[in-house]
Amino acid sequence: MKREELVEYLDGLLQPAKFRDYCPNGLQVEGRAEVRRIVAGVTASQALLEAAIARSADAILVHHGWFWKGEDGRITGLRRRRIGTLLTHDINLFAYHLPLDAHPGLGNNAQLAQRLGWIAEGRFGEQDIAWHGSVAAPTTAGALAASLAAALGRPPQMIGDLNRPVCRIGWCSGGAQGYFEQAIALGLDAYVSGEISEQTVHLARESGVAYLAAGHHATERYGVQAVAEHLAGRFGMQCEFVDIDNPV
Repeated sequence: MKREELVEYLDGLLQPAKFRDYCPNGLQVEGRAEVRRIVAGVTASQALLEAAIARSADAILVHHGWFWKGEDGRITGLRRRRIGTLLTHDINLFAYHLPLDAHPGLGNNAQLAQRLGWIAEGRFGEQDIAWHGSVAAPTTAGALAASLAAALGRPPQMIGDLNRPVCRIGWCSGGAQGYFEQAIALGLDAYVSGEISEQTVHLARESGVAYLAAGHHATERYGVQAVAEHLAGRFGMQCEFVDIDNPV
């Protein structure tokens, strides 16, 4: 597949122009013109770049790319090494941040709900990134934590009563603890995100709404996998997800 055809298809699929994001979405670093093999991952770390080289990839597809707002824009040190690695090996880098959180079918939040059996009913938060809905059957906060641990392969950090009944739930992958007050205002029983902040603990204790921090990396593995599988199925491309372990 031609690189520009892939750019056009992914931009049409994920609609990055609809989002005010903290980084450029789409093709971030240009590599070879023909793309046959893609390595997908959560973050464009040096470890993922090396994995792509080992697999003779033509392109890398990630959720967390480069060139974030507020960063030092100088290409020195680790940034020089990363960019130099891609340019030396002529590998394309595609990155989709908020568009990959929000996509109704392939996005991180959609995929998280699919794996946990949550029923989506609406959106909230900045640019409608966060989701809310109901669990498949009434449960408790403790049982919800156990189901997250089983699905994601790591126990969440939970603030709240283990025995609290949970019927209505909110969720947003990654660093979305800032939407917790909105989740409380919606009358939800529990809120799941990737991270937790100091003030979030007090909000959970005082509101009684259970807060579960399931891991930034852990909650954002599935969107990029779904897009890679979609590309493989639609175009017959070789797409492999490489999970670079991250405890956060």
